[in-house]
Order: sequence, then C-alpha cells, then structure tokens
Amino acid sequence: MPGLDSKIPSGPIAAKWERRRFENKLVNPANRRKYDIIIVGTGLAGSSAAAALAEQGYRIKLFCILDSPRRAHSIAAQGGINAAKNYRNDGDSIYRLFYDTVKGGDYRAREANVYRLAQLSVDIIDQCVATGVPFAREYGGLLDNRSFGGAQVSRTFYARGQTGQQLLLGAYQSMLRQVDTGNVTLYPRREMLDLVVVDGQARGVVTRNLITGDLERHDGHAVLLCTGGYGTVYYLSTNAVNSNVTAAWRAHKRGALFANPCFTQIHPTCIPVSGDYQSKLTLMSESLRNDGRVWVPKKKGDPRPPDQIPDDERDYYLERRYPSFGNLVPRDVASRAAKERSDEGFGVGDTGLSVYLDFKEAIQRLGIEVIKSRYGNLFEMYDRITAEDPYKVPMRIYPAIHYTMGGLWVDYNLESTIPGLFVLGEANFSDHGANRLGASALMQGLADGYFIAPYTVANYVAGAKFAKIAPDHDAFREAASNAQARIDKVLSVKGTRTVRQFHRQLGQIMWDHVGMARNEPGLREALQKIRMLRDEFWQDVIVPGEKSNLNPMLDYAGRVADYMEFGDLLTVDALHRQESCGGHFREEYQTPDGEALRDDEHFSYVAAWEFTGVGSEPKLHKEPLTFDEVHPSQRSYK
Repeated sequence: MPGLDSKIPSGPIAAKWERRRFENKLVNPANRRKYDIIIVGTGLAGSSAAAALAEQGYRIKLFCILDSPRRAHSIAAQGGINAAKNYRNDGDSIYRLFYDTVKGGDYRAREANVYRLAQLSVDIIDQCVATGVPFAREYGGLLDNRSFGGAQVSRTFYARGQTGQQLLLGAYQSMLRQVDTGNVTLYPRREMLDLVVVDGQARGVVTRNLITGDLERHDGHAVLLCTGGYGTVYYLSTNAVNSNVTAAWRAHKRGALFANPCFTQIHPTCIPVSGDYQSKLTLMSESLRNDGRVWVPKKKGDPRPPDQIPDDERDYYLERRYPSFGNLVPRDVASRAAKERSDEGFGVGDTGLSVYLDFKEAIQRLGIEVIKSRYGNLFEMYDRITAEDPYKVPMRIYPAIHYTMGGLWVDYNLESTIPGLFVLGEANFSDHGANRLGASALMQGLADGYFIAPYTVANYVAGAKFAKIAPDHDAFREAASNAQARIDKVLSVKGTRTVRQFHRQLGQIMWDHVGMARNEPGLREALQKIRMLRDEFWQDVIVPGEKSNLNPMLDYAGRVADYMEFGDLLTVDALHRQESCGGHFREEYQTPDGEALRDDEHFSYVAAWEFTGVGSEPKLHKEPLTFDEVHPSQRSYK
C-alpha cells in the first residue's frame, strides 16, 4: 500500500521513545474553532478524546450508538487499570511495565507504542483522580494496588469490581462539561454506516439515526474511530450485544488496512455457557485470581461436590505448572490450561466444561469482610446469575471470547492508512501484540484519548490542506447511496431465517474452528462454511419492519452482514500465520509441553490486510517488528 512504509516508526529506539514525537505544527489556539473533529464512539477512548480536544477549543461532533455514553461497553471492565507508579515499592517501573507488556503480547507488539503507553500510565492515574474517579484506597488514604496476570508486582489501580464504570463516568463528566460549553455536540442513537473520503482524506461519516431511520451526513476535518473490538463475531462473548465491527469494517472497505485480525483474546474467568438461549456471556474479573485458587479434581469425571473433595485430591494445575506466577499467569496461558484439563476429562459441572475458582483459603486467611470489600459486587453478580453463593462454594469458570488485539492498522500517531482517519482504543491494533495483559485495555483507551490524540490530531490538521466541502458533496452522496442500497437489499430478501439464527451459526463456526485452538484443516473448513453461510444470508434472511423507523433488527442485520465478510478475513489471517503466539494457537505449532511455539524468523511482523472486494483474496502488507530492548525468547511463566 503506498505510504505504509513512511508511516512506520523508524530510526534509533531512543528517538521513538520520546513521549510526544511530533513535528511542532500544532494549531494556533485562536484557529482551533475552525476545525470540526468527528469522533465515533463514546467509550473511554472516545469520551476522553472528546473532552481533551474540546478543552483545546476544537469543535467536536460525537456519535454514540446508545442513548447515553454512560452505557458504552467500557463500563463492563471490572478489575482495574495498570500504571507504573510503584506505590508498593516492589520494584515496578516504566521499563518493567513496558517489558511485561511486550513479553505478555508474545513479542508481536510495536516497541515504540508500548513504551509510550508505559510512560503515559503514570499520568493517567493522576488525570483520573483529578476527574473524581473513586479508586480504592488503603487505610491511610493512599491509592491501593493489586496484582494481575502476567506481572509479579502490584500495579493495578481499581475501584472495587467496577473500575471501567468509574473511569468512564470520570471521562463522561469531563466530556459533558464541554457539551455545556458548546464545544461538543453529542449525537446519541447514531450508527456509522460509511466513511467519506475526499481527495484521499477522511472528511466525514454517514450515520443512521436509529430512532427515525434517517441517513445523515456529517463533514469534518478529521475522523476518530473509537468503536471497540469485534469479539461478537463469535456470537457468544463477554462483549455487549451491540458491540460490532461495522464502523471499522466500512472504513477498511474505504482503504484502511486491517491488522492482525486473528489475534483474539480468550478470557479465562467467565461464567460457563448454560444454554442455547444465551446471547452473551458474563465476565468474572481477572482480579479474582489474586485470591481465588483454580483447581480441578485429580480424578476424571469426579461426581462429588467440591466441598467433599479433600485438598490432596485436588489439582491446582496453574500452581503446579507455573510455580513462578501460579494463578496469575497471563490470560492466554490460563485459558489454554483450563481447556486442556477439561478436554482431558477433569472438567466440572454438568457439561464438564468448567473449572473451579475457590476462595475458601482466602476467606479463612483474610476474613469474609476483606473479600467482600474487594470483590463484593462480583460475588453478588455471580450469585444472581448462577444461584450459587461463591462465599460458600467455588465459582465455576471457563474461557470465553473477550478482547480483540487486532484492529485497523495505525502508525505511531494513531493514524490509519487513510490520512485524517485516526483509530483509538480497542479499534486499533497497536499496543498489545498477540495477547493483552489484564488491566491494560483501560490504560490504552485513556492514553489514546487523553494524551495522544490531542497532539497527533492537532499536528495533522495544522499540516494538511483541506478543500471546502459540504454534505451535498459527491463523495457524501455516493456514501449515503451505498448505505441506503445495503439497507434496501437486506430488507428485500424476505427469507425464512432470522438474523440471530445466522449470527449464532456464524459464531459456532468461528468458535469451533477459529477459537482457542486452530489447525489448518479446521481453518480451511471454516472458510468454506463462512462463505456458504454468507451466500445463504443474502438469500434467506428475514428482516421485519421498515427502514424509515425504529428497527433494531434492521440495525442488527447490517452488523451481522459485516461479520459475514469480516469473519472471512479473520480466518484468512489465522490460516496465513503458521505459528502459535499469544491468543493465536495453532495446534501444529506447539512446544513438547503444549506451549505456544513462535516462528520469529518468518512471522515477526504485523499482518496488515488490504480490502480487494467481497469474495476476493485480501492483499497482505507486512510491517516488520524490530526489538531493540526486549529481545524475543521462548515465553515462560514457570
């Protein structure tokens, strides 16, 4: 792709590590009101970017798919946010957070971005405290910390089990202050259906008003996508049902490269599937592994209740296999270990597809009130869903799709291959490599929104030349026409199968063949099935209702149609990457003891895919990864 190489950080690593490596073209404050910045998505990245850019004086158009930004899926993050503050004086540092993140991502992340993230982490906490986020505090009033997977220090700041919600409220109230000043115009219940590109620059979006059904055109000088990940391609995941890939996918079809889509994360501590009626799964925070011990019976198919299985007949398999980290190994390692035990017949519950997470020892050691203060709302949530009291019996957990490390390709400035299109948070690929360490998603979203985008967007608009356009420009008419044609097409099919039936079937294909374990025959079978299912969708889907009205099923149909196309790309990427790394586990490539086996000689690169048409093979572009500080080695947590 022309221009890709010029967007990749280069030169000495010291130069790349400067926190704000920009060209000093920042916009004169007196001129900032001239620029309209479009932000799509109101989670942590979107709300914080809107607050920060509006504070600088830009005019912000902010689009929210829900009725309020407070309902963005960022609120579902439970356990905490990482920062290298070293309040515990246990040896943490910016460099150590950087090292843990690169290692945790199985050496498939860009060093420059990760180091900047570690640097900014210390500022994020101060920013959040200043906006009123009620972090947990020790008895003396200092901010408290706890540990998370993949780290041997306590660097995770938290607000009980609702950290994401509290952080989002902090960003939301900062953004809402700018709504009151007139710098931010908030558009709730809007979904982006297309990106408008004029003279090679991202200049606007076409959205659908989800209440009236009207298509709306909005122009601006830059577009920021903050729309989250694509985990619901698997149907059952910990993501909100409304989470989708549509905005990113439509931008991809306009020319933005999509990077590493096969890097999907499986979270090890989720409430197991209980029936076919479910539309999503429920996450139990990774923070629970601080005090909970994971185990299965040593006897296959042991039918006894957990309280009747003595300690010497329990297999605390994470502590046995990974003595250095124990229950705090990274998510991909813990997930594969749980799957392996269940596949071997040691799983528990009616289906055998779960393991125990036990707090008995922690309650005896610390007291029930301490456990309630740390995890009370999580225990209550588990009790309400399963009708089992985790204070009395162990939780049953099993891995589930959670986070996506892949996303639209961005350079060091978070700009995609389309000039003027910036991608923040989970929607980009940039910081986590093949596996995200727990408590790093909130860190990335706020770093991108509060600290990076305000500089890089300003640098872009100061140096770019903009033609005068309006919503009646030919590019806007063409984008709106395409969006309307797709809506008309899905309504005209009038088949016999519901959108949910198709989505559930797609998700089953993805989970069976492109889930926790992958192999070449399974991936080729998945590709064939996805393409057949996509054809069936456009021949037999039924979408009731009208286009010019409130019609959630029509909105859902558009998202599933995009997943039919995107699932193909995800599978192609998994098939091409002939190695195992992080969340991408190819059964053909593993060590003798069942760990991921990388191929650094042939696959130490970012796979950035160019769209060439539905049904056509995408074109691969490679960004080589170089490691000047953290040299790749066999990842071990033993």
